[in-house]
Amino acid sequence: MPQIRHALNQPLAEPIGRLKRLTRSSHFPSLVWAFCSILTIHLIGTLGYKLIGGDKATWIDSLYMTFITVATIGYGETVDLAHSPGGRVFTMMIAFVGIGTMTYMFSNITAMILESDFNASLRRSRMQAVIDQLKDHFIVCGIGRVGTNVADELLRTGHTFVIVEPDAQVLAEYNESHGSKYHLHGDASSDEMLEKAGVARARGVFAVAGDDAKNLVISMSAKQLNPQARVIARIHDQRNAAKTRRAGADDCVSPDFTGGMRIASAMIRPNVVSFLDKMLKADAHLRVEEIVAPPGFTPKALGGLRSALFSRKADFVLIAARRGDDWTFNPPDEYAVGPGVALIVITSPEGRRDAEKLFAGI
Repeated sequence: MPQIRHALNQPLAEPIGRLKRLTRSSHFPSLVWAFCSILTIHLIGTLGYKLIGGDKATWIDSLYMTFITVATIGYGETVDLAHSPGGRVFTMMIAFVGIGTMTYMFSNITAMILESDFNASLRRSRMQAVIDQLKDHFIVCGIGRVGTNVADELLRTGHTFVIVEPDAQVLAEYNESHGSKYHLHGDASSDEMLEKAGVARARGVFAVAGDDAKNLVISMSAKQLNPQARVIARIHDQRNAAKTRRAGADDCVSPDFTGGMRIASAMIRPNVVSFLDKMLKADAHLRVEEIVAPPGFTPKALGGLRSALFSRKADFVLIAARRGDDWTFNPPDEYAVGPGVALIVITSPEGRRDAEKLFAGI
């Protein structure tokens, strides 16, 4: 049912968004004033023509007479003014004020539409210019329930990312509640949209749309456009994992599968789960992070790096080291750290950035 409601509401997303932008325009108060003035003029004109026409003029005749005068339609008079000089003067006054107000109202409507389209186009151009300067950023393809959590974690941990979302209303709602800096409206399965998001300079791509087939296409496109980018794909059916990896995804995550594992673990090993929750989603500043030795790094013993990398921060805890597929937990001081070796630590996002700078400078 939620999917059906979403599908039914999707065609209305763009008109609703346009209406919201129009009501926020600086011309909107003037338009309201002009509209109220038009109603007032029609009310005064109807009463005036009713008095002028007497019993021979109905209320509909009086309203119609006012409307054709203000609208300059020029049909025949429904209220006889042939022997009423005062009626003719009244008609001239209604015409002068009404036509002026109508012109003012339509000019405000035109200005609002042009301003809305121009501002939207200008914002898109400015956004694209900034995105074109990004590098080593992430791209979040789809901002649904999973994509929102991905973006929130990237935001909390200080990573730069670009959101690509085909639903304008969903994108607007996320921006209003979270205030993302960089976002694009479009389909991430299109090579053009990935290129606009800077996939050639991106560090990684999250294919987290609601459809496995679309995530497969996003993974394949992203990997072809930037083979060095890491691609993580969301899948609903575990049977699609192998196909998605062959298409280009470096890893696949099934929310249904991991959710089941999480529920079982919460029963079997509650303290471990509480620890992981604390590290992964707590509001505290600590996270389980990784620091990777950059290419060209001169191999050094871990003991010689501890003073430079870890003793400067009280919130650094070294957990493990990974070289390829080999893991070493609580590595000793003689452990050789070379290019590509990842150190798994508990630290803050700020500590991770400081350590990466120190790592690059050693």
